[in-house]
Amino acid sequence: MNTIHDKAQVKLSRVWTAHPQGLRVIFFTEMWERFSYYGMRSLLVLYLVKALNYQRGEALAIFGTYAGLVYLTPIFGGAIADKYLGKRRAIFVGASLMVLGHFCMAFEHLLLPALGLLIVGNGFFKPNTTSLVGDLYCPNQAAQRAGGYSIFYMGINLGAFLAPLVAGTVGEMLGWHYGFACAGIGMTLGLIQLWAGQESLGQAGLLPGQSSIGPRDLRLLLAWIIGCVVFVFACIFAWSASAVWTAQWPAYVKTLAELGIFVLALVFLFKPSPTSHQELSVGSTHSRDQSLSRAEWYRVISIVVVMLFVIVFWTGFEQAGGTLTLFADKNTERDWLGVTVPASAFQAINPALIILLAPVFSIIWSKLDAGPYAINDIAKQALGMIVLGLGFVIMARAQVLADEYGKVGPQWLIMVYAVHTLGELMLSPVGLSMVSRVAPAKLGAMLMGVWMLASAIAGYMAGSLENILKSSAYDLYPFLATISIAAGTILLFLSSYLQKLMSVKEG
Repeated sequence: MNTIHDKAQVKLSRVWTAHPQGLRVIFFTEMWERFSYYGMRSLLVLYLVKALNYQRGEALAIFGTYAGLVYLTPIFGGAIADKYLGKRRAIFVGASLMVLGHFCMAFEHLLLPALGLLIVGNGFFKPNTTSLVGDLYCPNQAAQRAGGYSIFYMGINLGAFLAPLVAGTVGEMLGWHYGFACAGIGMTLGLIQLWAGQESLGQAGLLPGQSSIGPRDLRLLLAWIIGCVVFVFACIFAWSASAVWTAQWPAYVKTLAELGIFVLALVFLFKPSPTSHQELSVGSTHSRDQSLSRAEWYRVISIVVVMLFVIVFWTGFEQAGGTLTLFADKNTERDWLGVTVPASAFQAINPALIILLAPVFSIIWSKLDAGPYAINDIAKQALGMIVLGLGFVIMARAQVLADEYGKVGPQWLIMVYAVHTLGELMLSPVGLSMVSRVAPAKLGAMLMGVWMLASAIAGYMAGSLENILKSSAYDLYPFLATISIAAGTILLFLSSYLQKLMSVKEG
């Protein structure tokens, strides 16, 4: 038995020693950050409904706005890091804001500032930790870098798995504020982990001329943190003021207006600066020419078309933190062997299955791609959308039974989460790989950001959709089943054509 244990220890040691020492630091920093994020996410809707007495629709709207902005702010945080702070400083700013946000959740009257701090903090933290992994490797270490990101991805899912079981359980059993405190402690541990392990990061995440972040940087970091806190309160004031004069607007009108503002912000964000055009017109055009060829335009258009379909997928998938959690709380039998399973614990099913099944899917795709039954990347994503829709077919049936009998067995939600995880594994890693491979080099970062925006729009729609459907004849889960399967089927038919557009050669 000791021999087996020793062999496992040696194997694990080899995994770490094959990569830069800094990967261990980033792994645990990201794990604790994801623990804090998913810990708070697992409790948010339940807390709003059960502790603060929000109506279901209001709670889902807040959750949707939070989920949408969490995916939007990393675009700005990444840009600020590139131009002003450097990645490592930006991570410290983001982590500090998130610590403040988590502990503010312990006070009911600070709910909105707490969410705002978490949103802005995530914007600084998330894109820069992800990018920091790549900075640990030399340009010729492509294989090692891919392995490093695989290990990093496991850290994300490990934190996501532990969060509902620890923070969620503590919050529901001992008190909401204790659960949020668990999330805050997790984020604090991540911040300490990063500060203590800086030496192993070398120059990764630093701007030219910067050294490791030390006491002399505290004044600058504090200035950014205070500025972000002021920004959060200013946004809350503006949002509250706008809510007064839009109070009588129908739900779909509010949604369209907010999405319109969202799109205008994106247009402004991605609008090329006049300076860059002037610079392009001077001097050598070999390395500076940013114009797109016909083949590159085809690739850009194809990515954007697929992204529009992917919004449908994530709108359904993000129900996990909203309506599915409320279903677990109100309509699921959770007594097992004399113990009441917390409603938030069901959210641990998805990351647990990802950890178990991600290697299996990697092997399956590799074997299929090497044989006569190869499936292109767009078709894989289309199948993922159809599988997600099948999950909502199950969920629609569970809702019918719950309406009739009051509660259903836990196997219904377990099946839904399992099917949705299969869909995610077909779509998410394949989509990210597709964009990184197909996007023109001169637009690679921007198109990856645009791809992530699908999650931002979908997160917002996930919280708004139930309110929008109230004025129609559609129920939420049958609607999501129908639209997911329909969109996946359409994308499947288009997949060969879009794949050809992505494969057009130059010339």
